[in-house]
Amino acid sequence: HVQLVESGGGSVQAGGSLRLSCAASGYTYRQYCMGWFRQAPGKEREGVAAIESDGKVHYVDSVKGRFTISQDHAKHTRYLQMDSLRPEDTAMYYCAVEWHCTAPTTARAYNYWGQGTQVTVS
Repeated sequence: HVQLVESGGGSVQAGGSLRLSCAASGYTYRQYCMGWFRQAPGKEREGVAAIESDGKVHYVDSVKGRFTISQDHAKHTRYLQMDSLRPEDTAMYYCAVEWHCTAPTTARAYNYWGQGTQVTVS
């Protein structure tokens, strides 16, 4: 039973930073793709960043240079460091996992999702 639990969301002023965490459990696959996604009210869920089991990372253009995805294998946790936050980054943020990285920042490529953590930038 795959379980993903996000944490670290909150409210911050524009230009500030937050670090999101995604704790994973319930699977033992060594090869995987872990993605971060976000969804604002009235908008479709969009990809933000992804990291493969070998450390290869992917970012969408809107967050390049501001967000950093990383992982701690020992803690089974992935992180999303978000700097220089903007009001347009406001959304519910979700982590997701899939066993093959066919489309790292595409939501429909993932089958396992966390419940999300809210990020509000004002």
